[in-house]
Amino acid sequence: MAVSAGRTLGELRQRKPLVHQITNYVVMNETANATLAIGALPVMAHAGEEVEEMVQLASALVLNIGTLSAPWIEAMLLAGKAAGARGIPVVLDPVGAGATRFRTETAKRILAEVDVAVLRGNPGEVATLVGVAAEVRGVESIGTAGEAGELARAAATNLGLVASVTGPVDHVSDGSRVLRVTNGHRLLAAVTGTGCMSSALTGCFVAVKPQQPLEAAAEALGAFGVAGEDAAEGARGPGSFHVALYDALWNLDPATLDARVRIEEA
Repeated sequence: MAVSAGRTLGELRQRKPLVHQITNYVVMNETANATLAIGALPVMAHAGEEVEEMVQLASALVLNIGTLSAPWIEAMLLAGKAAGARGIPVVLDPVGAGATRFRTETAKRILAEVDVAVLRGNPGEVATLVGVAAEVRGVESIGTAGEAGELARAAATNLGLVASVTGPVDHVSDGSRVLRVTNGHRLLAAVTGTGCMSSALTGCFVAVKPQQPLEAAAEALGAFGVAGEDAAEGARGPGSFHVALYDALWNLDPATLDARVRIEEA
């Protein structure tokens, strides 16, 4: 199946899928706004008493472990299993995996108990989950052994999912193919939550393309990278860039997006 971010974005805006996000409270507002700006609908429900019911209404589920607590973990597992039973794609963002045992074990537990379609993380987080040497400080990836494309391929193969490894150059793999995405801007790394936003947008794209998670995940990163490039024009720093990023997502043009997205086979 060919990659076509513009076609997927057009379908997304026509369908306006509901994307259920159990995410961290540092970025909850940002990911909700990014979801709205791209054209989908967010719901940020995390109470165990309602997540199974809520996920039934959604077209995708995004699990983000950035601010963990035991009740949230149980809610993620409840929602993830309910999504799996209904064939609803699940995106996992293992924020800070490798920084503490609690985070690492939680990410591994979700991977073991939930049918995750896409794992979206930075190199340090993903490397930790597949046993590759990595350094994670706080929730930031400092370094990892090996090449990002091969890391994505190894994670996809070992975990049986699509691995979306983001950095200065993004790599997405299903274990067979590796797609390289070179859109983006350095200011994306200067704003808290842009990685979490990319996971939310991955959920949006996978929601309308659930049978092609590899292509959908790469298209989401390409579209987000283009928006980052647009937001950087005229930005004076991280603050003005942050505001402009929502406008850039809103103003992405499906008709011209394919010409701007840089996705290629690695």
